[in-house]
Amino acid sequence: MRVKKGFKARRRRNRILKLAKGYRGRRKNCYRRANQAVERALDFATRDRAQRKRDFRSLWIVRINAAARAVGLSYSRLIAGLAKKQIALDRKVLADMAVADPAGFAAVANIAKAA
Repeated sequence: MRVKKGFKARRRRNRILKLAKGYRGRRKNCYRRANQAVERALDFATRDRAQRKRDFRSLWIVRINAAARAVGLSYSRLIAGLAKKQIALDRKVLADMAVADPAGFAAVANIAKAA
């Protein structure tokens, strides 16, 4: 008698096809193609979670550098001055200050400049 694998296999296939919703062509409804596409997408998602952290950090550094140069400092001198004065503001907060509160950022930069 032929065995069709039944419930467990169907559930596994449907789980993959559900993840492939919205894909184009056969990748959305053929299990084999969908499985390849989903596996590849999950690999990219895993890689890009780490990549996103790097991208944001570099964006923050660019913003801080631009704001620091407007005050007459370079990025490296600003960070060194903050470290010397033991001001523990991370790059995310500094970048947010540079965009949202330029006067506050200038005050912090002047403290770092005095160091």
